[in-house]
Amino acid sequence: MSAIRRLSEATINRIAAGEVVERPASAVKEIVENALDAGAAQIDIIIGGGGRDLIRVSDDGIGMDGDDLQIAVERHATSKLTTGADGREDLHDVATLGFRGEALPSIGAVARLSIVSRPHDADTAMRIAVEGGKVSAVEPAAGPQGTRIEIRDLFYATPARLKFLKGERAETLAVADVVKRLAMAHPEVGISLTSETRNMLRLMPETPDDNGRLARLGAIMGRDFAENALAIDATRENIRLTGFAGLPTYNRGNAQMQFLFVNGRPVRDKLIVGAVRGAYADFLARDRHPAVALFVEIDPRDVDVNVHPAKAEVRFRDAGLVRGLIVGALKHALHAAGHRASTTVAGATLDALRPQQGNPSGAPYAAPAWSPGFSAPAAGAAQQFQSAFADLGAYAGRVETQPQGDVNDGGGITPPLGVARGQLHETYVIAQTSDGIVIVDQHAAHERLVYERMKKAIAARGVARQILLIPEVVELDEAEAERLVARAGELAELGFVLEAFGQGAVVVREVPAIFGKLDVAGLVRDLADDLAELDEALSLKERLEHVCGTIACHGSVRAGRRLTGDEMNALLREMEATPHSGQCNHGRPTYVELKLTDIERLFGRK
Repeated sequence: MSAIRRLSEATINRIAAGEVVERPASAVKEIVENALDAGAAQIDIIIGGGGRDLIRVSDDGIGMDGDDLQIAVERHATSKLTTGADGREDLHDVATLGFRGEALPSIGAVARLSIVSRPHDADTAMRIAVEGGKVSAVEPAAGPQGTRIEIRDLFYATPARLKFLKGERAETLAVADVVKRLAMAHPEVGISLTSETRNMLRLMPETPDDNGRLARLGAIMGRDFAENALAIDATRENIRLTGFAGLPTYNRGNAQMQFLFVNGRPVRDKLIVGAVRGAYADFLARDRHPAVALFVEIDPRDVDVNVHPAKAEVRFRDAGLVRGLIVGALKHALHAAGHRASTTVAGATLDALRPQQGNPSGAPYAAPAWSPGFSAPAAGAAQQFQSAFADLGAYAGRVETQPQGDVNDGGGITPPLGVARGQLHETYVIAQTSDGIVIVDQHAAHERLVYERMKKAIAARGVARQILLIPEVVELDEAEAERLVARAGELAELGFVLEAFGQGAVVVREVPAIFGKLDVAGLVRDLADDLAELDEALSLKERLEHVCGTIACHGSVRAGRRLTGDEMNALLREMEATPHSGQCNHGRPTYVELKLTDIERLFGRK
């Protein structure tokens, strides 16, 4: 008797369901993607019990007739693959969100599924149902144009899967995350999400342009992101990258606010983690992360969307090209931002100074994103602010005041950071602009300026190398060694010279002279890990930047040094002329700008 036997159709369907539908959020993703592919302008989603009890998705797309409904619930049936001249479907030319043709039959194999659909040119809707894999006959039904899909009792036919689901709240949040990602990718579509009776999301359709996209991103990622986002638009070899990236001073403690979309498909890819980290490495500490939403438009033949059953991952034909495009575009946008700092800096400052209601104890308030250790002063801070700034002359010995006069550079033009009026506690420069004041941390600002000068010098002359008296051999596994040797040219540009030393080993002959004493073997292993995980040698770059940052810190104007008026104004003018001077080397702001209208409201004048 043969030990090999064919599985039953029911078992095959349940296995397919396990690949495609891992949890309620997976089912919602599949159904909403189908609605988007159907050209829906409005999609409404209702869930119950975190999606386990009920999922109902209604759309106003093109709809299906009775024949389409019968085919739609069959395995390996799809309308989303093109057919070549030879009559074969092309799996490498996927221009839609769906492609597998397994979602509906897979869901029907493990749940109670019903579909009511009506094409735009039909007078009557049609309905079909699938329960535990059993398909009903198609019958007339009442329904508007479009499609309504209802899923009840998910996994009732495979109760063992229910044990692996998380609590209702966790599953609800997972559904919301999926819907938000799809909504970000398609701002022209109105989307609502209701859990039980609670409205979780209600997004109106936006215009199909950058303004509409930013409005949709702001509605999901937060208004602060929209106010502090830099536009991205770059093209390289027929690959276009658009989207928005947050200023370095608008950062987070994790990478959850980083989104990548490929041809309108939300994907999770380690490529974006490495690319974004590389682009922002100059501006943020390693434990801080920027917020970005990037959209890649690429020929469908140059990206494989079939690498993951749930289509959550993609594989680029030339990942290095895409990564280089992302890094280059982000760096260009950050450079173009000049000395601009995020608006949340001023907002957090004003919130800290504004008297708080219901907090007589003076307990700390929520910290701004750029300063995890910051806490707001107790109630009454406005009075402290008033006493500190209302009369700069009262701080004799601690404030270097400047003569009053027009706030311009002598040519009638107001400099962006204003004109220095004084120095507080020999640490903070106070400047007056045409519509407010700027407070500059003189040490942090000068540290950034020195750091940028060092970077420019290194770019012009290269990284000075130091030849090791005794070359160091580092043993690795064969794949790690091959990856390092393949990038030897790139590493040499950073002052780190290595070459192959037999199988599974490299020999390091030169290191950057700026490092001084160095754990060569440890750095080589870190580089090997970076190349394996992120395909970029970030450890070496970050170490170089750390050393340069340390030197810049020790070579900059220290807090506690009294500056003359000329020195303060020279600092302001150099900040205006230096890219990235709005944040120190760790992503914290170098200055805070307070508008006069905000200050007047702070004191109740408006």
